[in-house]
Amino acid sequence: MRSNLLPCPGPRVATPAWPSRTPGKLAVIFQKCSLVSGQSESQTMHVQLSVNNTRTPTSANLLDLLVLDEITGLTVKESPGNKTQDGIQTFRKSFLQVGECYSVSYMASLDPTALGTGTSLDLPARLIFQSSSQNRTQLKAHFTITVEEKIMVLPNHGLHAASFIVAFLISLLLTLAALFFLARGRCLQGSILSRCRRKKAQHPENKLEPSPFTSANGVSQDLSLNDQVVDILTSEEPGSMLQALEELEIATLNQADADLEACRNQISKDIIALLMKNLISGSHLSPQTERKMAAAFKKQFLLLENEIQEEYERKMLALTAECDLEMRKKTENQYQREMVAMEEAEEVLKRVSERSAAECSSLLRTLHGLEQEDMQRSLALHQAEDFAQAHRQLVVFQRNELHSIVYTQTQSAVAKGELRPEVAKMLLQDYSKTQESIEELMDFFQATKRYHLSKRFGHREYLVQKLQAMETRVQGLLSTAATQLTSLIHKHERAGYLDEDQMEMLLERAQTETFSIKQKLDNDLRQEKKRLHQKLITKRRRELLQKHKEQQKEQVSLGEASSTAEDAVQYLHQWRSVMAEHSAALEELQERLDQAALDDLRVLTVSLSEKATEELRRLQSTTMTQELLKRSAPWLFLQQILEEHSRESASRTAQLEAEERERGQELVQGVRQRLQQDAPDACTEEQAELRHWEHLVFTKLCCAAISLSEEDLLRVRQEAQGCFTQLDRSLALPRVRARVLQQQMQMAWREAEFRKMDQALAAPELQLQGKKAASKGRGKADLLKKNLEDKIRLFEERAPVDLAEQVRGELLQERVQRLEAQEAHFAESLVALQFQKVARAAETLSVYTALLSIQDLLLGELSESETLTKSACVQILESHRPELQELERKLEDRLGQQEEAEQQRVLESWRQWTADGPALGEPEEVDPERQVSTVLRQALNKGQKLLEQHQQRVREEQQNGAVLEDSLESMEADTMGSLCSQGLRLVSYLSRMTMVPGSTLLRLLSAVLPAASQPQLLALLDAVSEKHSDHTAENESHVKHQGWWKALDSRFRADLVSQGLERLLWARRKKERMHIEEDTCSHPGESDVPWERKLAAPVPRARWRTGSHPHHRGRHYGHIKHGRKDLCIQKPKGARDLIACSSQEEKEFPEC
Repeated sequence: MRSNLLPCPGPRVATPAWPSRTPGKLAVIFQKCSLVSGQSESQTMHVQLSVNNTRTPTSANLLDLLVLDEITGLTVKESPGNKTQDGIQTFRKSFLQVGECYSVSYMASLDPTALGTGTSLDLPARLIFQSSSQNRTQLKAHFTITVEEKIMVLPNHGLHAASFIVAFLISLLLTLAALFFLARGRCLQGSILSRCRRKKAQHPENKLEPSPFTSANGVSQDLSLNDQVVDILTSEEPGSMLQALEELEIATLNQADADLEACRNQISKDIIALLMKNLISGSHLSPQTERKMAAAFKKQFLLLENEIQEEYERKMLALTAECDLEMRKKTENQYQREMVAMEEAEEVLKRVSERSAAECSSLLRTLHGLEQEDMQRSLALHQAEDFAQAHRQLVVFQRNELHSIVYTQTQSAVAKGELRPEVAKMLLQDYSKTQESIEELMDFFQATKRYHLSKRFGHREYLVQKLQAMETRVQGLLSTAATQLTSLIHKHERAGYLDEDQMEMLLERAQTETFSIKQKLDNDLRQEKKRLHQKLITKRRRELLQKHKEQQKEQVSLGEASSTAEDAVQYLHQWRSVMAEHSAALEELQERLDQAALDDLRVLTVSLSEKATEELRRLQSTTMTQELLKRSAPWLFLQQILEEHSRESASRTAQLEAEERERGQELVQGVRQRLQQDAPDACTEEQAELRHWEHLVFTKLCCAAISLSEEDLLRVRQEAQGCFTQLDRSLALPRVRARVLQQQMQMAWREAEFRKMDQALAAPELQLQGKKAASKGRGKADLLKKNLEDKIRLFEERAPVDLAEQVRGELLQERVQRLEAQEAHFAESLVALQFQKVARAAETLSVYTALLSIQDLLLGELSESETLTKSACVQILESHRPELQELERKLEDRLGQQEEAEQQRVLESWRQWTADGPALGEPEEVDPERQVSTVLRQALNKGQKLLEQHQQRVREEQQNGAVLEDSLESMEADTMGSLCSQGLRLVSYLSRMTMVPGSTLLRLLSAVLPAASQPQLLALLDAVSEKHSDHTAENESHVKHQGWWKALDSRFRADLVSQGLERLLWARRKKERMHIEEDTCSHPGESDVPWERKLAAPVPRARWRTGSHPHHRGRHYGHIKHGRKDLCIQKPKGARDLIACSSQEEKEFPEC
């Protein structure tokens, strides 16, 4: 408060605060000022209290003014106020008119024992009054006394000189000693570091990676989050408890996600080590190789963790900056909207009274405050969603990179010769199978954690709301007791036993005592809650830390047990049992601590509130009763009123307790519904069904691949594994997303209601056009006031529709869309892989066909120009016969070996499946009549297992068929490569004989390869040029044969155009014939014609030998006849024979 009374210099200073003003439409200024006078210990204070009811358009007269001035630690002199035992003096005034000022002053001195040097004493004053609106208003004026001490210093120069010399000598000695110890320590440190480096060089693999379970970060974070629970329960603002609890829940879910991810990483690393040790025990892997691979894995894992940490910090910084920018933008937009709304409201309120204008302005400010709070909550939720999504993206990236490290390091070991290919295949297959078990285990961990956290925060929400209900009951009882005290005095006044002065004096005393009791209750609660807060945090930290230490020891021993586990299934089963036990024990401890904290708070609050209520009742039954009896009030009348008040108190207490019990039952029902939605068994079963379905989908997609190499199969399996790791649901992101959707739906509903209200507000303007301006203004003001009140009420209401069901439906739809996107991405990758194979084969085929065309052209020109005779051309082609025969022999040998290996593999697979299949066994001694039924029952019981084994065998056959198809395509590609190489040599030889320049040859290549790019054509031209190095004749005959080369180019292009047109006409006629056949007749046996596969490239004089292979593109399984034809190459008879055509093409184009 501002005061014109300045404190005088001295050791004690009284500091006044800024004046206290009434909120809203009243303009009351309440001040407490002081003036310090006197010297040294005889200083006194002149204290003044003033109440100024300033004259404004919205001012009103004040009634029943009561000033409560705290004087603890002061010795009051010459004061007109009434003093109480609690260090408070009171001043009372019945009426204060607008524009008047009421002030009182007194002299006081400070008690020497009340304060020490450097401390302060708060002595606030409070003003309670009643305005014309029949509402009680309270103001507070702060007042602080600070003790200052003056110290007089007498300089002594001789003492200063001696002290300087002594200090200089001591500092010199200390500096020398510090330098000596520093040099000694560096020498010692250098020797220790050198020994450590030698040890590390001798044993590089002994460096241990910090485990996520032995790190104290997760434990300290959990303890910090648990401290916030105590902060919420002991908060002095009950209205913000639920909001703080929601924020704590999101933080706890994020921490739980991080803990589960650390658990997943640790299990995956232990599984890799366990699989390699199993390979060592099976003599498939040497210990030296295992140590090398383990060191490589550890190095890559450490690099990955550092990369993830850096990326996480970068993402958090970027998201924080982005959220801050968005908040500034939305805040600015909100401010502009508020300014526009204020201007529109001022236009409407110009012609109304000041009172109505002030009320509408107050409502508008309240509405704007609610809108700002809603906007800030929405921004906070969006920020939490962005953080959760960023964390989820990093988690998925880390999982995929972990799988990639395993596959890459294994293939690298195979490439270096450290690991045999069959052992690597075995390791990766075991890893893939184990990952499915790990995913099931993590689904169980997530479902269990989600259930326990839902139960924990449901119970905490129940505790918070129960605490709020208890606070409501306590305040209700205190208000009832205070009301009865005032009612007792008013009843005696109405009965004529008290005059007005006596009533005012008693009311003043009653209000003073009531205020003192309530203030004492608030102070006691605040102090006791602080002590209880510290006690509860210490107790929780001690018990939780002890529990975490016990569980960490068990988890560390479990990690060490991975080295002695027989298989991965046993190790994962140990993890499952241990984590389930730890989660249950930890949640039980959390629930017990939360309940104990609430019980302590309840005992504290109830005991202090009962004490305050008892003091109020005692004030009514003893103090006030004695005062009334002194004023000749009849005892029977007083006793009757006291009995009536006692019955009212009992009835009110019973009513409040019933309401509290009813509210508790509703809360328990809500917690039960929440737990039913997050039941762990239902969540685990849902995840199992989802994974089974997605496994079938990805298996079908993998089987749709026509050909896959071993490397492609590993890559596809790795990508499928990455898709499977994304099928889980994190804990924090769905909950945050649900709250964001609910907030958006609530805001959309509220905005729709606001638009309806604005339309209704604008509609009556048409009806008010014919009325007077004043009545029109009043009508607009009333409508505006009603509109603002309705909008404010909407912020307290909820949407009438069930938003929870809509949110669940939206979340389910988003999850389905994510799964479909994963499936589509996986299918696209498979299709892209197949298209790449086809594109490479088509490119090779087009190059070979182009070479054949150029060979045909050059041979024809040599024959027509009589440069070579026909016999010479035949001789040139005959020279390639040995190479073609060698290609034929190699291809037949490879096909024969492939066929034999495939038949042997199928036979072994069949034998193994027959041996491992579920046999029925011999039936026990039963009635011969029931023997058949017993055998049938056994067969039905083992039918599911038999079906699963058969499906697994079918999938393996499909994969083997795809690998076989890829190997056959590789043979074809090698054959085509050899043919292309032969064609390049022949074209090079013929171009040298015809002396065709490079530019003409380039134009010819561009004509036969119109889809090829310029770099591809130049590379092909360079390959032709490399076959011979004699280019001397080119420059000599360039001018001589230039016209002939141009004619050759033109004729060749014309031939290509005519052939293209003829092929186009033939294709069109063939299409028309197919349409006619479909319209006129249908042949029922046509679909059974065996499918015949054409080679990806035409070959010279190919004859076909039908073979029998257990693979077919028609997706049949088992030993079947198929249309694949083995390739045998014969001698070519000429360039024309190098183009393979179908029978229909031979009829249409004889030149082929």
